[in-house]
Amino acid sequence: MRDTGGITGYHAHVYFDEGTVAQARALCAAARDRFGVVMGRVHETCVGPHPHWSCQLAATPAQFAELLPWLALNRRGLIVFAHPESGDDLADHRDHGIWLGCGLPLDLSIFAKG
Repeated sequence: MRDTGGITGYHAHVYFDEGTVAQARALCAAARDRFGVVMGRVHETCVGPHPHWSCQLAATPAQFAELLPWLALNRRGLIVFAHPESGDDLADHRDHGIWLGCGLPLDLSIFAKG
């Protein structure tokens, strides 16, 4: 069993499309204001491994403990992908991800070493 002490934070990626962009902006802004998490840019294009438009919420472990249940209750159909920040990007995304809503395939090729 691995110790969680190596987790420095978490990212929650809220996925949306042109029909739900306003909903996602409001959800992310509410999370920022309520929990003090860092709200990233609202990307109206696919970025990194993410298969949909997204906005990242960056949280400390303590913030994430409150953020994740709140997102589960307030996402109103939006898909959220969350993962720890342990220093191993590939494992964090591939092996340690948490999905709210349906899981989707990620493009993990960006984490290929070489």
